[in-house]
Amino acid sequence: MGHRSQADRDAMTVEIGFAVLTGALMAAGAFIAVSVPTVFLAPHGGVRSVLLMIAAGVAGLVFMGRVIDVLWRFGHRDAAVEIGAPGGPVPPVQPSQPGRTSPDS
Repeated sequence: MGHRSQADRDAMTVEIGFAVLTGALMAAGAFIAVSVPTVFLAPHGGVRSVLLMIAAGVAGLVFMGRVIDVLWRFGHRDAAVEIGAPGGPVPPVQPSQPGRTSPDS
């Protein structure tokens, strides 16, 4: 693994921030979705605390799943962008003669 440029480090920082932010938003949505029945149905005693613990567990799993998914896709996209990698961009064709714009001009 070689040295990374500043642009590569910046892209990774942005991607980590995106993963954490969207993961937190999705986890909050999952927590709310699972805990809303607890608020409206208002079970008493231990049932309420168990449902809130389940909601927290689901939120944690959603957060971790989102962060792993985003960073996994970024890692695979980053590897495929390298020149010459299968599925990566093709290097530009150089003109056959200096000063010419294309080989057949």
